[in-house]
Amino acid sequence: MSVNAPSVRERYHPRVPADLPVRVLINGRAIPAKAREVSMAGLYLAGDPTLGRNRLTIALPFPKDRIVVAECHVSRRDEEGVAVEFDQLDWDDLIVLARFLHPRLPD
Repeated sequence: MSVNAPSVRERYHPRVPADLPVRVLINGRAIPAKAREVSMAGLYLAGDPTLGRNRLTIALPFPKDRIVVAECHVSRRDEEGVAVEFDQLDWDDLIVLARFLHPRLPD
C-alpha cells in the first residue's frame, strides 16, 4: 500500500523532525518504535512496527509532558517507514502536540 505523499505545500499540518520513542500497541503488546516526524495530524514511524496492520494504537510520550495515546490508521508505507494519521485527539492531547510543535516550526 503506497500512496503518493502530498508535498509540503499541500499539507495542512506541517511536519517537524523528531526523534521520539513511540510504543505501538497491538494485541496487548507494546512494540518500540521511533517517530521521525510529527504533526498535528499524525506521525511518521521509522521502519514498519505495525506488523502489516492498517489500524493501531500508539503511545507517544512527550519530554516533560504527558503521554499521548491515540488510535491511528496507516496512511502510507514506503521503504523507510510508515505514516499514520490520528483518528481523533482530545483537547489535552492537541495542546501537548502544539506545545511540542510550535517552537520547532519554521518561521
